[in-house]
Amino acid sequence: MWSDNPVNSLTVGEAMYRLAADLYPLPRSITGEGFRETIRRIGELIPLAVTETPTGTPVFDWTVPKEWNLRDAWVTDPAGERIIDLRDSTLHVVNYSVPVRRTLSLAELRPHLHSLPDHPDWVPYRTSYYDETWGFCLTHRLRESLREGTYEVCIDSSLEPGSLTYAECVLPGDDPREVLLSCHSCHPALANDNLSGITLAVALARALSAREHRRWTYRFLFIPGTIGAITWLARNPALARRVQHGLVLACVGDRGHLTYKRSRRGNAPIDRTVAHVLRHAGAPYELMDFIPYGYDERQYCSPGFDLPVGCFMRTPNGQYREYHTSADDLDFITPAHLGDSFARALDVVQLLEGDRVYVNTHPCCEPQLGTRGLYRTTGGTDVPGYELALLWVLNQSDGAHSLLDVAERATLPFGVVRRAADDLLRAGLLREGASA
Repeated sequence: MWSDNPVNSLTVGEAMYRLAADLYPLPRSITGEGFRETIRRIGELIPLAVTETPTGTPVFDWTVPKEWNLRDAWVTDPAGERIIDLRDSTLHVVNYSVPVRRTLSLAELRPHLHSLPDHPDWVPYRTSYYDETWGFCLTHRLRESLREGTYEVCIDSSLEPGSLTYAECVLPGDDPREVLLSCHSCHPALANDNLSGITLAVALARALSAREHRRWTYRFLFIPGTIGAITWLARNPALARRVQHGLVLACVGDRGHLTYKRSRRGNAPIDRTVAHVLRHAGAPYELMDFIPYGYDERQYCSPGFDLPVGCFMRTPNGQYREYHTSADDLDFITPAHLGDSFARALDVVQLLEGDRVYVNTHPCCEPQLGTRGLYRTTGGTDVPGYELALLWVLNQSDGAHSLLDVAERATLPFGVVRRAADDLLRAGLLREGASA
């Protein structure tokens, strides 16, 4: 694809993987210090503005919940040995568990234990955000091995008034209208479903911040899932109206092929852009229609906002068996696949940056291209489709068609069409029209 800022995607993928590994152990949730520490570490790589919204704040039909913090948690068996320990995995505690310190029989403990019979060596991820209870997650193999006796249970947590945190990185462009890039940043110890999206957002922000010029303004959101998007939309309705294109970034590090879930509109420019990039990427891909289930695209695409926001993924949420389990670990993602996701997402951004509407300055029949050095006298070119792209751009540059329109109709990669337009501009055969 056309690019004025080439990067080595594998090198970027390796950096993304290192960031995922750094963030993996933190005890994240939708509120609390684990989330804030995640944001602090991201803030060492890109500039962030952090917003705190107090507990009890109404946000549409929801209310910002109490803040949860987890310090320690364990279960000891009748012999006094720790058989479940937060230090081994942050998934061991049901997210948002209330504090507890009790001595229980096995019969009393069992209702508070969660495991996966179909995957006996994996620990599930469970939450209890809006129901004040407690619990532990463990392997089914361990659960089945528990013997009768007395168990000591400790969850050293707090659930009390505080605030919900989210962070934004805004990169201004020539146009105050915005491209929104959003990722949920609240799950503990899930490498693909959570950390991969964070690392992609950071990598894109770093790449875009290095650009000398940006056409669009870019807003990166690092938010807790669901309640974070709802809170941001409730606090920023005017900013939401600036969004011209948007992507939710999630599950981009696994070995599956790239998948794109269209926005509610179905044929918004972002939907066409991602489809075009994937179509010309030379690898398998899948396009999905919008459904009001999944990640935060369902908030951005709610009818009161109807923002043009799709979801950029590899294997979608819930469609890989490791989803929401301890098997979604650092071995489940790879630098190569993170880097590939980055490369394709950067292609999307670069298409958005490069798409324009032009007007042919010599619209009556074809101008002579050879005399302007645009046709090689022996015929042919080093770029496949380039000379055909020249003719398509001239023919369609009537002030009503964008370069993406041209690329789609000509079935040519956008980069070839953009290069042809650049050469025609230098030759004085095009002038810029109204904004695409």
